[in-house]
Amino acid sequence: MRTRRSAIAIIAVAAAIIVTAASVIFIRQIPKSKPTASLPPKLNLMLTNEMSEVQELAGLDKKMKNYLRKWFIKGGSLAIMRNDSLVYAKGYGWAEEEKGIPMEPGHIMRMASVSKLITAVGVMVLQDKGMLSIKDTVFGPSGILQGTQLDSLIKDKNCHKITVEHLLRHQAGFYRDPLFSSRDIMHLMQLDHAPEADDYFRFVLPKRLRFQPGEWQRYSNFGYLLLSRIIEEVSGKSYEDFIKEDVLRPAGVYDMHIAGIYYDDKRENEVRYYTHEGDGKFIEEYNNSGRIVERCYGGNNIPMLSGAGAWCGSPAELARLVASIDGRNEVPDIISKEAVEQMTGYYDKDTFSLGWNDTHPAKGWSRTGTLSGTTALVKYFPDGECWILITNSSTWKGPGQARYTDALFKQCRELYSAKLPAINLFEEQSIYSPSL
Repeated sequence: MRTRRSAIAIIAVAAAIIVTAASVIFIRQIPKSKPTASLPPKLNLMLTNEMSEVQELAGLDKKMKNYLRKWFIKGGSLAIMRNDSLVYAKGYGWAEEEKGIPMEPGHIMRMASVSKLITAVGVMVLQDKGMLSIKDTVFGPSGILQGTQLDSLIKDKNCHKITVEHLLRHQAGFYRDPLFSSRDIMHLMQLDHAPEADDYFRFVLPKRLRFQPGEWQRYSNFGYLLLSRIIEEVSGKSYEDFIKEDVLRPAGVYDMHIAGIYYDDKRENEVRYYTHEGDGKFIEEYNNSGRIVERCYGGNNIPMLSGAGAWCGSPAELARLVASIDGRNEVPDIISKEAVEQMTGYYDKDTFSLGWNDTHPAKGWSRTGTLSGTTALVKYFPDGECWILITNSSTWKGPGQARYTDALFKQCRELYSAKLPAINLFEEQSIYSPSL
C-alpha cells in the first residue's frame, strides 16, 4: 500500500511539474503587448446638428432647406470653415428617408470628382518626398512607368511627352474617357467581365492622342485613374492605402473611404443615395447582367473609379483636409509651401489647376463633383472662409448644379458670414499630434 501511495505521489508531483512547465512554455509563446498610440476619436462620431444650433443663423437654415426643396434633394450636409477653424457643421433633410434617419454632420457621402483633389494631394506628397516630380514624364525611356505593362501598350510616341502635370491639368490628350461606359467597353473589347482599370488602360493607351500633350485640355477621368496607378507604382502601396496612410491620417482625417457600388455596400454612417426622377433613373447594370437597377446603385463601378471619383466622406472632414493644404498657419499643412503654390497657382480661365477646378485669385478655389445620387462643391474664398456642401441626391442639372450651389454660397455669405460663431469644432477631437 505504502509503495502504491508513493507511486501515486510521484505521479502527481510529476504531473504538476509537467503542467507548470507547459504553462511556462505557453506563457512564453504569448508576445508582450506593445503599447500602441490610440487614434483620436473620429470627428464624424462627435459632431451633431445641435452643436451648430445658433439662433442668429436660423435664416441660413431656412435658406438651406429651401434649396433642397427647390431641387428635390433628399438631404445635404454643410460645413463652414474660417481661418482653418470649423465654425459650422450641420445636416439638412434626410440621410435615409425610408428609415426616418435625419442628416447629421457625421454622415458620409460619395464626393465624386472631389476625389481628384485628394489624388492631387497624394501626388504632391510624393513630390515632397522626392519620389517623383510633376514635371516627370509618364511613358517612354525616362518615364515613371518605363518598363511596365502600361508602357508597353503605347504606340503613339507623342505619349512619351505626357507628364504628371499634364494628367493633373487634363492636358494629356487622350482620345477617349470611357470610365462611365463600362457596358460599351465590354462589347468593344469582347470582355466576359465588367472592365477593371487594366482593361481601360488596354483600351485607351494604344490609341493615338487627340491633341499634343500640354497644347489643349479636355476633362479626363481616365487621366486621374492613371494618376492612381502612378501613385501605386511610385509608393509601393495600393492607392487607397497610400492616401489613407500618407495623406488623410496626417491631415487628421479618419473616416474617408473608397465607396461601394450597391446599397448593401454602404458603411454604418453612410447615407442612402437618390437618383433624380426622369428618364435614366433606372438603367441596365454596369456589368451587362441584364438587371435593371437604380442608376446610383449599380449604374457604375464606383470603386474602380479610384482617384477619379471613388471617395466618400463628410464635409467636415473634407474641410479638415483643405485646412491641411491651404498654406495657412493655424493648421499645419501636410504638403510644402511650394506644393501649395503649385496646386493653387492660376494661369488663365482655360487652364485647370492641380486637383482644383479653378483657383482664380479674386474668386477663390473651387472643386466640384457629380455622380448619380450625389453633388458636391468645395469653395475656398480669398478671405479664408471655406464652404462645403455634399448632397445625397443628384438633380437634372447634372454637373451644372454646382453653379446654383455657388450662387447659394454667395448669397448666404453676404447675409450670415458675420454671424458665424467664433468656435472651432475641430477641437472636439485631438488631431494635432504629428505622431498619429
